Amino acid sequence: MRYEIKGGNLPVVICTLDGGESMFTESGAMSWMSPNMKMETTSRGGFGKALGRMFSGESLFLNRYTATGGPGMIAYASSFPGEIRAFDVTPGNDLIVQKSAFLAAEEGVELSVFFRKKIAAGLFGGEGFIMQRISGQGTAFIEIDGSAIEYQLAPGQQIIVDTGYVAAMDATCSMDVVTVPGVKNMLLGGEGLFNTVVTGPGRVILQTMPLSNVAAIIGSHITTG
Repeated sequence: MRYEIKGGNLPVVICTLDGGESMFTESGAMSWMSPNMKMETTSRGGFGKALGRMFSGESLFLNRYTATGGPGMIAYASSFPGEIRAFDVTPGNDLIVQKSAFLAAEEGVELSVFFRKKIAAGLFGGEGFIMQRISGQGTAFIEIDGSAIEYQLAPGQQIIVDTGYVAAMDATCSMDVVTVPGVKNMLLGGEGLFNTVVTGPGRVILQTMPLSNVAAIIGSHITTG
């Protein structure tokens, strides 16, 4: 599989597959394709994994696209202004991503649900108790809300992030929440009650325009308008 990401901050990834090569994607993610791409809807891994994907923000069923009779082309566009990032996933180097971040992947990649070990992080961390784990072998494409900013954390090194800004991190990282210090800061600071703390070792990718923040801003204008 070969790919090209185009479109600036309204991105699309255009993939070229050899004959017989397949990719899978969330329901409705295909934007355009060549006529020889064959689609098959699948639960991929059985009902248990499909149900887990649903709770992590993805579709209950996934679509598999296979190039038949020779090379084929298929494109996946982002659903929100931002970036599409390609990740080379290898065994033992899993990636944890925010809900609904998965776009498409090669056939050797596995998509599953990831539960936070610490309930507090799930309830108050801004990303939800359930995230997505991407594992296996192959290239996976992820949607980032806004621009992506990447940090490589050393063992024990931490970064404090406002809720909703964590797009992805290596599975070697851990995530927790801390309260904003001081009652005055909590009530009047405008930053909410909790922050997310990511601890290394590993890579963490932050996003500059979380969709949840945009929805909240739009909602407030509708309410006050």
